[in-house]
Amino acid sequence: MASAADGACSLGAEQNHLSVPVADHGAWAAAMNNLGIMPVGISGQPLVSDSLCIQRFEPGLGLIAPINPMMAGISLVPPPPVPSDVPIIKEIIHCKSCTLFPQNPNLPPPSTRERPPGCKTVFVGGLPENATEDIIREVFDQCGEITAIRKSKKNFCHIRFCEEFMIDKAIYLSGYRMRIGSSTDKKDSGRIHVDFAQARDDLYEWECKQRLLAREERHRRKIHEDRLRPPSPPPIVHYSEHEATMLAERLKDDHKFCEAIAVLFTWIDRGEVNRRTANHFYSMIQSANSHVRRLMSEKAQHEEEMEHAKEVFKNALLAILTQFEQITTVFTAATRQKAWDHFSKAQRKNIDIWRKQCEELRNAHSEEIMGIRREEEMEMSDEDADEIPCKRIRTEENGLCDQTQSSLREENDSLRWQLDAYRNEVELLRKEQIRGNRPDDEHTQMHTHSPEAQIQLLQQSMHSMQQQLLSLQEKLSSKEAELEKAREEHRYLEGEVLSLRDKLLNSNGEAAEGTNGELHEKGMNGCVPSLFLSRDRRSEFLRGGVASEKEALLLGIISTFLHVHPFGANLEYLWSYIQRLDSKVSASELERLMVRLPSMFKQELSGVGATLEKRWKFCGFDSLSSA
Repeated sequence: MASAADGACSLGAEQNHLSVPVADHGAWAAAMNNLGIMPVGISGQPLVSDSLCIQRFEPGLGLIAPINPMMAGISLVPPPPVPSDVPIIKEIIHCKSCTLFPQNPNLPPPSTRERPPGCKTVFVGGLPENATEDIIREVFDQCGEITAIRKSKKNFCHIRFCEEFMIDKAIYLSGYRMRIGSSTDKKDSGRIHVDFAQARDDLYEWECKQRLLAREERHRRKIHEDRLRPPSPPPIVHYSEHEATMLAERLKDDHKFCEAIAVLFTWIDRGEVNRRTANHFYSMIQSANSHVRRLMSEKAQHEEEMEHAKEVFKNALLAILTQFEQITTVFTAATRQKAWDHFSKAQRKNIDIWRKQCEELRNAHSEEIMGIRREEEMEMSDEDADEIPCKRIRTEENGLCDQTQSSLREENDSLRWQLDAYRNEVELLRKEQIRGNRPDDEHTQMHTHSPEAQIQLLQQSMHSMQQQLLSLQEKLSSKEAELEKAREEHRYLEGEVLSLRDKLLNSNGEAAEGTNGELHEKGMNGCVPSLFLSRDRRSEFLRGGVASEKEALLLGIISTFLHVHPFGANLEYLWSYIQRLDSKVSASELERLMVRLPSMFKQELSGVGATLEKRWKFCGFDSLSSA
């Protein structure tokens, strides 16, 4: 930045060289008209407002027009924001040997390539043929200190500056038309084009600077990590009697206990314990063990403080929940009709929103309290499960002793009772043997006097009774199986009976004897053993009369129901409908009633395969028309 300031000062010192006296203003106006540029003042007065100019702009730079405020490195003071819709106005730049005319503002701005990293070199093309290195240096020396100029014979050159920000000033001159002196020759004029150039020197310097920055960043990071790294632990002193005495004193101190216990562990780990030092180490270990009671008391104290804090927190939550409940009751009272009707529509909407929010918060608060209570219950159950092991073992041993004592007492009592029973039985057997005068008296006495023989006899009798019981259970299970089989046969026979009855009713033209013969054949085949119909039953089927008023009512209801269902209905559907009217009527009774009247009701099969079912239809009108 110092070099930039020096450059600005040196350029300011040359201000008196940049003003070119103009003798004939008309010649300048004619030249600008030929170039298609509007005539502007050459006296150096500002043609734009000061708001577009850079703060603290030095006129000694030789630029009559304000420099683009977006260019970097021109001033340390940040430029004011420039409106996007206001175009940047370029004006004529006067030098000693040449004059720079701006391009037509209606034309698009000159294009530039992508800026290479660390670029300090620009490409300048479109120079006049008569332009020399001194003229080029005179024009671009206003942008900053020039390190080198490499001019070519083909009207272009490369200019390398000291700093990167100077490139932006040079790019600003792109699009200007350079005219050497006041000549109108083509070799003395040309439209210059300034663009970024990629040079190996610039790239090498940029890479060196990046490596330097990376080294500085690594150094800063290392310093930061060293600052945050925890300090190394102090070295452990070697064992000696003096150090052991001092360590024993530090072990008794609560504040120095942590450091002292680490030293003790290191000594034991190193293998400093031997026969000569065993007593010292034992005393130190005993001192370390004395801190266990202190630690347990501190733990209990902290637990009490935690329980107290939990209780305070729980009471505060309960108080908050109580207030939530009170607010909810207020909202509930406000929504009642006697108060609700007096509020406006907007007030009702707000009250409703507030009520919903309050209920949501109250529910969340109550769930939190329930979670705290569940945690407390789980902690209580864990405490009950984690009792002192020795106490639990002692209680288990006491319970086992009590159980064994009670079981032994019961076994003793039962054995005593059995012995008494055996004695009574022996006495009875002895009396019977005396009465019968049997020859094997001695043999029976020998067996009766021994209780073990009686036990064997009883065991044999119990074994025989168990075998009898098992045989009876097997017989019972076999009988139940036979009964189930008989029930299945009975159901099958009932179905066969119903099918034969349907055939009997459908064959009105056949004689009763032929029907009985068919039934007899069925019975002989073993399918229907008891299908012989009595004379009264056959006459009942064939007569088809109505026995009571109840049957007449049922006939009317059935006829109406089946008339409404022209495609017929099965027996279960009909029975479920009549059950609503009279729950005492059974399905078999309905079937018998419809079978007795074949001229009014007929049964048909509908469906195919698994959907095959029997449907009853009303055919009274058909029978009446045929009759």
